[in-house]
Amino acid sequence: MPPRLPVRTASRSLIDLLREWLHALAAQDVGAIVVLGPELNGPPSERRVLAVYPLSAQQAAYALARSPDFGEGPHRHGMPAALWQPLARPLHLPQAEVDAQWRQAWLALGLQAVVRVSFGLPAGRSFDCFLFVSGELQQRSQAATLGWLAQGFWPTLRSALVAAWSPLTRREEECLRLAFDGLTARASAERMECTERTVNFHIANAMAKLGADNKMAAIQRACWLGAL
Repeated sequence: MPPRLPVRTASRSLIDLLREWLHALAAQDVGAIVVLGPELNGPPSERRVLAVYPLSAQQAAYALARSPDFGEGPHRHGMPAALWQPLARPLHLPQAEVDAQWRQAWLALGLQAVVRVSFGLPAGRSFDCFLFVSGELQQRSQAATLGWLAQGFWPTLRSALVAAWSPLTRREEECLRLAFDGLTARASAERMECTERTVNFHIANAMAKLGADNKMAAIQRACWLGAL
């Protein structure tokens, strides 16, 4: 039976959550966790490191983020939501040299395989959770178990990521969420019991913080942050 993940509270930090999760996955030989997310102002293939544990794996995590391997979201190219690979075998032969660089960084840490679980976002982006394993995964069921655990943990981890990375206030998020649902500024103001001017003020602030030229782009980038 898969290990049961510990109960968490909203006050726990992102690092605390990753530490507890890694401890819970010790029986599955998981030695490191990395979460990559979209670069807000870049193409789908550009990703940034949102979380890594243990912290000693930071350089290896940045090498993974720079690599074209696992580079785009799962839905755009029909990729599965979860996959696994032994680290000693590069995925893309034309890019084998670049591919080998990040893989060698993880092999040097004593890790032998990786399970990637993707959570799709609009416009071909995704959040990608990588679980690095110290032993070789011999059966598909082992990777499936890790994928299942990652999906179960994801809502809590996503909330922690938003708390750590989102520059938006609750009111800015609420205005964007109502706009995403198709409400006009006037209708949003009625729902929020404020003035239309206040709604437009919050949306303008959100656009500035997210580097968006219009409301639709701000909504999209808020989705990429996990805030919507």
